[in-house]
Amino acid sequence: MSKPQRISVLGAGAWGTALANAIANDARPVTLYGRNAAAMKEIATVRGNPRLPGVTISPHVTPIASLEQAANAEILLLVVPAQSTRALAASLASSLPRGAALIACAKGIEQGTRHFVTEILAEAARAAKYGVLSGPSFALDVARGLPTAVTLAAGDETLAQSLADALRSPAFRVYHSTDVRGVEIGGAAKNVLAIAAGIVVGRKLGASAQAALVTRGFAELARFGHAFGARPETLMGLSGLGDLILSCTSPQSRNYSFGLALGAGEPPSQAAHGKLAEGAFTASVLVDMARAKNIEMPVCEAVADVLAGRLKIDEAIARLLARPTGAEV
Repeated sequence: MSKPQRISVLGAGAWGTALANAIANDARPVTLYGRNAAAMKEIATVRGNPRLPGVTISPHVTPIASLEQAANAEILLLVVPAQSTRALAASLASSLPRGAALIACAKGIEQGTRHFVTEILAEAARAAKYGVLSGPSFALDVARGLPTAVTLAAGDETLAQSLADALRSPAFRVYHSTDVRGVEIGGAAKNVLAIAAGIVVGRKLGASAQAALVTRGFAELARFGHAFGARPETLMGLSGLGDLILSCTSPQSRNYSFGLALGAGEPPSQAAHGKLAEGAFTASVLVDMARAKNIEMPVCEAVADVLAGRLKIDEAIARLLARPTGAEV
């Protein structure tokens, strides 16, 4: 694939707008699609998005509300929740130019099917090429042009490298990989673990407990990744350990903030405060997939049980602390 000139970002929330700004910072034209026509007109007029206060949108970003127009691109970044990815990909399928590449930017697993995001793309838009973008990145940092590094994975080495080259800009470093599954697993599992880390902090259990939780959580992520064919170096990289550290230590993470509210006593129905916490949808699916392969994931199980109302937080903590200790693996 030669370096493409037409790039569309589908989803004009904080992350989609941030990605469009980052890509356009290298003076490349980017189309930013959102389904709310009035909101997109406002973004185009004021050159700002209320979800990114203080950020000026690049003049190279063109906000639109026409999905058909946005589909006319060589690279399309789907910046919608994992549970909405299938519907968007299916709606694009018939309008995509030949050879177009879809890049999933969601970090989750589809409920019901238990499919990873690239599996969804492969089913919903069979003629398209596809990949996944993930890594330690907060929307506000990326939108402001602060240094950020992420990973883009595609099954074909040449495709992965060309897509990474097309999206990177001076402050937005995009590494490439062919370990699609490893990148997807890191993004999905870290959201669940970030909820757990937030609960620990919200419950005021201390920094030592938080560090232990993140470390043992990474062991769970690694076991899960190994069972599903992920490469160890991917899980130790930006889209695995890197994203886990970021998401488990800052209130900018929506999953961590959700956990903080849970730990402070808010019910799951209110703790998200109107924001999307992908880990809340991923937890039960992740645990079910782990159980099917006999993978122990006690921290993720505790999160799933708390969210489902099967355990209270203090009961979940007591259950984790009562687990037998042994060799660290």
